Amino acid sequence: MKPRLLEHFNKKVVPELMKEFNYKNPMQVPKLKKIVISMCLKEATSDMKVMDRAFEEIGSITGQKPKLTRSKKAIAAFKLREGMPLGAVTTLRHHRMYEFLDRFTNVALPRVRDFRGLPTNGFDGAGNYSMGVKEQIIFPEINYEKVDKIRGMNVIFVTTAKSDKEGFQLLDKLGIPFRKK
Repeated sequence: MKPRLLEHFNKKVVPELMKEFNYKNPMQVPKLKKIVISMCLKEATSDMKVMDRAFEEIGSITGQKPKLTRSKKAIAAFKLREGMPLGAVTTLRHHRMYEFLDRFTNVALPRVRDFRGLPTNGFDGAGNYSMGVKEQIIFPEINYEKVDKIRGMNVIFVTTAKSDKEGFQLLDKLGIPFRKK
């Protein structure tokens, strides 16, 4: 079964972007490649139970098991040795990606306190957008009573766009609520 957002992309977004950027072929239209959700936990170096809780939360938010990330090198100032667990990351593609995007824009972001839109300065120059979420409790999958500590996470939207303007237009047409200037 196709997600609602994927149908919207094929029927409305592709023709609009083709007209706006004068593409000759629908295959030239930028697409959303993947969404990467990551959480870095400095407490995980001393207590592995914190990491287990983060795994559970990201797993319930995304619907798939996250991968453990470890430190690549030792940093004495942070009391960090090479190979210590640092965080969790998961990459969403295809149907899960569109389902997450739909839930993120229509359910989670409106639950953010004093939400006025996402900043437009999170683009990297190649059409990809990254942003931070300060609280994991904005997702309805997280049971507030079971949360031991408020944790943030990074959400990265990777696109096939060649410029920030193309990436912005793609994400805007997919329903990501950017701040109006």
